Amino acid sequence: MSQPTFSIIAPIYNEIGNLDELHRRISETMAKAGGAWEFVLVDDGSTDGSSQRIAEIAAGDDHVRPVIFARNFGHQIAVTAGLDYSRGDAIVIIDSDLQDPPEVILDLIAKWREGYEVVYAGRADRAGESWFKKASARFFYRLIDRLTSIKIPLDTGDFRLMDRKVVSVLNSMREHHRFLRGMSAWVGFKQTGVEYKRAARFAGETHYPFRKMLQLALTAITGFSFFPLQVASYLGFVSAGIAVIAIPVVITLRIMGNQAFFGQATTLLAVLFFGGVQLISLGILGEYIGRLYDEARGRPLYIVRDAPETPED
Repeated sequence: MSQPTFSIIAPIYNEIGNLDELHRRISETMAKAGGAWEFVLVDDGSTDGSSQRIAEIAAGDDHVRPVIFARNFGHQIAVTAGLDYSRGDAIVIIDSDLQDPPEVILDLIAKWREGYEVVYAGRADRAGESWFKKASARFFYRLIDRLTSIKIPLDTGDFRLMDRKVVSVLNSMREHHRFLRGMSAWVGFKQTGVEYKRAARFAGETHYPFRKMLQLALTAITGFSFFPLQVASYLGFVSAGIAVIAIPVVITLRIMGNQAFFGQATTLLAVLFFGGVQLISLGILGEYIGRLYDEARGRPLYIVRDAPETPED
């Protein structure tokens, strides 16, 4: 196959019920795109037969390039592998559950042809999701926007198109705790967005429950903000200020014979308060130190069991 103009990347984790429909709709959409294309399917350690099905699809379609992990490494790492193995001039990241309609890719490509280097897809509506999922997602995006040091478009996921020059920069950033939508905003370049209506999941269950959303939020905040460390400092100053004010007040009241500050209850409450502040501060420091430790070990981001010999093949 000739050098592709477009690379479509889809991370796969236990999506056996979506693979055939995803392949069909991607193929139909890219037939209208006006350029050579490839479909990079990254299996993130699936246990439901997805990896075998990917191999079968690839055997019958030269557009499909399978990348099979040795185990589960996580969604953001699977997308990173797709970026590593992509060869196109324009690279599109899309979820495999078909909540992101493949047909929107044509709108992303149109903006790229206008000269934009990052085209993100903004969610105007989210069909098939509970009120809690919508509310938590809304809170997540606004929390990230307030706490991080970069401007990340609201209500956008990883569904986006990036020019090759942008992907080349991202591929040089080998940090282990990855928040790709933040990284693509951080690198700059000429960016714009298109709105779309997010569909209900075609088959299967979500792999991003509230717990994983919290983990992703923590990765985003620690990766692009020092706010948690600043909070620890603020708590230290507040607790120290309370102590400075409380000491003379307690001494005065005791001299006056006030019974409220006799006994162990006051001491225990003070110890619990200041101990809690210290533990919170240590926990925040631990999060940052743990991430530094991960980077210092220098382990590979992922291990591939089966893939083209090199990303360029």
